[in-house]
Amino acid sequence: MSFAKYAWGVLVYNLLVIVWGAYVRASGSGAGCGSHWPLCNGSVLPRAPRIETVIEFSHRLTSGLALLLVVGLVIFAFRRFGRGSVVRYAALASLFFILSEALIGAGLVLLEYVAENKSIARAFWMSGHLVNTFLLLAAISLTAWWGSGREVSTTIKWPRYSILAFVGCVLGMVVLGTSGAIAALGDTLFPVRSLAEGIQQDLSETASFLIRLRIWHPLIAVLVGIGLIATSMYFRKWASSNQARRLSNALVALVLAQWCAGVINLVLLAPIWMQLVHLLIADLVWIALILFGASFASSTSAAMNPNAGQYLPDTMRRKYSSARAGSSL
Repeated sequence: MSFAKYAWGVLVYNLLVIVWGAYVRASGSGAGCGSHWPLCNGSVLPRAPRIETVIEFSHRLTSGLALLLVVGLVIFAFRRFGRGSVVRYAALASLFFILSEALIGAGLVLLEYVAENKSIARAFWMSGHLVNTFLLLAAISLTAWWGSGREVSTTIKWPRYSILAFVGCVLGMVVLGTSGAIAALGDTLFPVRSLAEGIQQDLSETASFLIRLRIWHPLIAVLVGIGLIATSMYFRKWASSNQARRLSNALVALVLAQWCAGVINLVLLAPIWMQLVHLLIADLVWIALILFGASFASSTSAAMNPNAGQYLPDTMRRKYSSARAGSSL
């Protein structure tokens, strides 16, 4: 098997594990193994397990396999790529973040921030879990991307303000993902029977902080989505590769799909299956953003290199000459 196929397979598998982990939370099965970790209810194998125990234990097994696959990814990267390769570094970052992912998951169990726990500490831990998950996906995605023979930029020369715009998109996605994790937790702990009841909960002065924060998620989603689309469209005129343009199109399409999923999730009162779809699309938006940034960096670095101008079409060469002149003002 080629390294590229293995790396992309590891990414897909981790996406499935993440979605299954969301099902554990949404189904209230997080305490299925009690407050024991890595054992389940004090045993290596649960005896006469309840359905919640089966769900939680299966998540631990799939997560353990994900860790082994990432260890294999690191070994594969070190055998296939030479010293100093960015693929090696990305693979090592993947290992670091999947280990921290396991530790955060263990902390949630041992501190009993699962099931019906409504504390603010649980919200903070889940937010940290979400941020770590994003970093894990970014590391594995870049490992697969660069391991597939994609060009790596060693000197990034982006047009003026582009770096700020991209960093803003990354931070916006982190804030959006965090608010989404809290909103999903509120939907799980405080289910409603109608949309009107949900709105009444959101506006109540006596409502839990989880519900009060839930109302901000749609607004953040709209603002961040607009920022992603605008930035993607702005970057397109500087991208010199069809690959970057295709990723730009994918990013815009995924943002639109996520908006639709969010509306459906709201109207249907956040059923579990729709929460999982919503999360999966959010992860795909994040991956598309990271890979678009990597592709854009490589294409602009090559295009804005004075020694590479001879390989560009006349229109593209004039565009980048103007960009370089403008950045020196």
